[in-house]
Amino acid sequence: MRWKSAPPLRSCLEMAFHGIFRPMTAQSLKYLLGLVGVLLASTGYSLERSNIFELPPAGGDVVGQLQTVTASSDDTLLDIGRDHKYGYDAVRAANPQIDAWAPSDGAEVTLPGQHVLPSAPRKGIVINVSEKRLYYYPPVSKGKRQQVEVYAISVGRGDWSTPLEVTSVTGKVKDPVWFPPASIRAEHEAKGDPLPERVPAGPDNPLGRYILRLGLPSYFIHGTNRENGIGMQVTHGCIRMFPDDIERLALGVPTGTPVYIVNQRYKAGWQDGVLYLEVHPPLDGSNGAEDTTSRSITSTLSEAKKDYPNAAIDWSAVWRVKETENGLPTPVGHLL
Repeated sequence: MRWKSAPPLRSCLEMAFHGIFRPMTAQSLKYLLGLVGVLLASTGYSLERSNIFELPPAGGDVVGQLQTVTASSDDTLLDIGRDHKYGYDAVRAANPQIDAWAPSDGAEVTLPGQHVLPSAPRKGIVINVSEKRLYYYPPVSKGKRQQVEVYAISVGRGDWSTPLEVTSVTGKVKDPVWFPPASIRAEHEAKGDPLPERVPAGPDNPLGRYILRLGLPSYFIHGTNRENGIGMQVTHGCIRMFPDDIERLALGVPTGTPVYIVNQRYKAGWQDGVLYLEVHPPLDGSNGAEDTTSRSITSTLSEAKKDYPNAAIDWSAVWRVKETENGLPTPVGHLL
């Protein structure tokens, strides 16, 4: 796999140092990267993860940027998504022209790293089940601008849909023990795959190494021992994350943090005088239903336009975006 647009700076440095200083120990490499980070900080560069963004100025709603990588013949879109911490469904929707399981050698794969922020409070945790992403707005440090961290997640499937609620983080557990509910044990029993009543912490525990307890009985934000399912509608209602993503979240999120769970297929927002629309496929079993506020695509755009009554909307572009449902922010209007 080869990058076409620039990868995150830390990745570039790690690849360069590993290639040039291969005999170096991991500790030496970490120390050297730290020194480089200090030097680059004075020039405005950052070694932060590529999923952490400063919030845009007042009136802005779009964060991140799209990137591309060049696939090799032994890649799959599942591999590429996992390697770059994007959910499978998001990568698949962004690349409908590519064979998901056998991309041609040299195929350019779009990484969906740009997002219109959900229509929800910009504080705490916001989970948008339609796009299978979690947004975390950490407390603002003195003298710093507010940031948002964006993570791929899995959500509930079929009759096990993730509840749409306003709740909070009520506790955090490392190396949790899982007590499968009777309903899940019955499901596994019917498939000839019985579960024990107690699954100890360890590599066979589906909850992974960390969980965030919510004020919703039996629902958690947790890790996984099956990374390939991240970004899909595959859980029994819980929110599932990549192992290192949930570790970062669990170590950083204070107990009591509010959690807003929404279902917004359509998101619209502004960046530098341009109106962007982002459309995601409906969840399986939703029959194309709108989000819980019953907002249609037109009311979503009307909401985005309310502070800009003279803005022009290209409705032919709107319907093209709706038709593709590729989950990528796309210009559909501008300020006059």
